[in-house]
Amino acid sequence: MSEFKFLINENSRHLKFKQLVDAVMHAISQNRLKPGDMLPSVNALMKDCNLSRDTVFKAYAELKKNGIVESVPNRGYFVAKHFTKVLLFIDTFKAYKEVLYHSFRDSLRKDITVDLHFHHYNPHVFETIIKESLGKYSAYVVMNFDHNKVSKIIKKIPPEKLLVIDWRINCPEEISYVRQDFGEPVYEQFSQNIDLIRKYKRFILNYPPFTFHPKDTITWFEKFCTDFNIPHKVISDQQDFIPEKGDLYFLVSDRTLARFLDYCQDKGLEIGEDVGVISYNETPMKKYVKNGISVISTNFEEMGAKAAEFANTNQPVFTTIPTRLKLRSSL
Repeated sequence: MSEFKFLINENSRHLKFKQLVDAVMHAISQNRLKPGDMLPSVNALMKDCNLSRDTVFKAYAELKKNGIVESVPNRGYFVAKHFTKVLLFIDTFKAYKEVLYHSFRDSLRKDITVDLHFHHYNPHVFETIIKESLGKYSAYVVMNFDHNKVSKIIKKIPPEKLLVIDWRINCPEEISYVRQDFGEPVYEQFSQNIDLIRKYKRFILNYPPFTFHPKDTITWFEKFCTDFNIPHKVISDQQDFIPEKGDLYFLVSDRTLARFLDYCQDKGLEIGEDVGVISYNETPMKKYVKNGISVISTNFEEMGAKAAEFANTNQPVFTTIPTRLKLRSSL
């Protein structure tokens, strides 16, 4: 029998059977348990760890269901295969993040499993998840955010195992990244479509107080409008956000987009004729809504696949995924 020690953490937020499952999987991913190794018997774990029989059986049953271990009658439980675990740690599970997640998962090697967690831009949650994950994963794929505590927390992860995705912020220069640029491409893509934008009287950027969208977009939006002499305005106060006929709207929040579309429908404003709209971030449904919503977006499927490349190879990655404007009838 291989050497496998398991200690219950009475202060953990995870149930005891889940702690046992995680401990076995962690030992396998760290090569402390290898295919063919025998696991401790149910009776041994009950005695050594003060666990109930049901707890041990439940943990082994889950491992067996997932193909991690196999049981041999009258002999016990054995490691069935080797695998590696990676952490995917993102902000929220919006529609475009779902595209990223599925692309990441589908592009991983078959022997790699992924744990998905969310921080919701909360520094306490961010720190707690990072601390609890240290030493448990072969790679850490993390979506950072703009908070003064993040840079200190992220340094706890070994730099060779860390990949920052989407927003390259609050991390050392040498850290691998697969990111998008929220600033200059906005200027470039709008410049390439200046004739369509000039159809409208004003260009309005709505930047609501609840968004965490990088403010680089505001800077480059205003630079574009100034350089091309486009009448424009940035609205943060949602009470001032009342769509008017003849204006083009640039929306960085899908919550605001829904409100905008509802208002236009109620007031009889035709999207793409009376008012225009460009939404930030592509989602699967935007090409169908109102005959198509124009979007400025990076390719989240490509971002997920490139992030998986880091987990698959353990080689550094330094990639910026292009941001492009997709023209549809709303413009």
